[in-house]
Amino acid sequence: MIQVEGVSKRYGPHQAVRNISFEVERGEIVGFLGPNGAGKTTTMRILTGFLPPTEGRAVVAGFDVMEQPIEVKKRTGYLPENPPVYPEMVVDEYLDFVARIKGIRGPEVAQRVDAALERTSIGHVRSKVIAKLSKGYRQRVGLAQALIHSPDVLILDEPTVGLDPKQIIEIRELIRSLSGEHTIMLSTHILSEVASTCHRIIILNQGQIEASDTPANLIARLQGGESVQLEVDGPAAEVAAKLQSVAGVDRVTRGSDVAGRPTFTVDSQRTADIRAELARAVVESGWGLYGVKATGMSLEDVFLKLTTTDPVAEGSEGEAEAAVAAEEN
Repeated sequence: MIQVEGVSKRYGPHQAVRNISFEVERGEIVGFLGPNGAGKTTTMRILTGFLPPTEGRAVVAGFDVMEQPIEVKKRTGYLPENPPVYPEMVVDEYLDFVARIKGIRGPEVAQRVDAALERTSIGHVRSKVIAKLSKGYRQRVGLAQALIHSPDVLILDEPTVGLDPKQIIEIRELIRSLSGEHTIMLSTHILSEVASTCHRIIILNQGQIEASDTPANLIARLQGGESVQLEVDGPAAEVAAKLQSVAGVDRVTRGSDVAGRPTFTVDSQRTADIRAELARAVVESGWGLYGVKATGMSLEDVFLKLTTTDPVAEGSEGEAEAAVAAEEN
């Protein structure tokens, strides 16, 4: 549904996106994850036809974003970080206006407005002035305008930014409910957003793709094996030696004591579960086993391992904004 091939974007001497390629399948929810300034917004603006790429090719719903931009826009719903609403308008009047701009005519306009209001659960505020709505409801209005023409593809840039916890949960549930019917690509730097919403993630850093996979596969690939934490009532040196002797164990690290009992972290050389073998070694040695649990890398660990902090890169989105403004004038 989305194909990106060798896309780059430069703003004068600054290169915001560097030769990136990826695909998003029909019905997928894919998270675009990266630190501020990684190039997420720039890439999304290219996909929606807002910005031209300097190099490369992007195809959305079967149409080239440069050669057939109108066809792409007909099939794409876009929610930028700041919802494109007119605060002085009433909700249903605004959606009526958006529907007509997007080429919907006749009785179908009212039908599409009603459907968008119902899908985003804002029917009860349809007669309210947008300026009087909370940020969460304005975000829902922005999502309604992106959905109103029933697009094949939804591009959502930071859809939960600035929302309170309850609003974040509601928007995430709404996005999940749209999968399958729509192909969704959402940009975020919030790790929990990806873990709870997306089927797959693309990690972007300094304009380049560092990884693309499911969160579980990324963790397994970078970790390379299993880690197990044990709490044992026994002589620390002997326990460590016994654990080290278990087949497949790569390293045993002594941790802090809990209630006078030593703890150990055991890293294995394989992804198979070795908890049973470790527990058996402890019990057969006559020591008390007070805890055994699998541990491992979190999505936060993966993110930190794949990205770095670069003061120059951190400012790239700001530079991009300035460049966009210059191009528009």
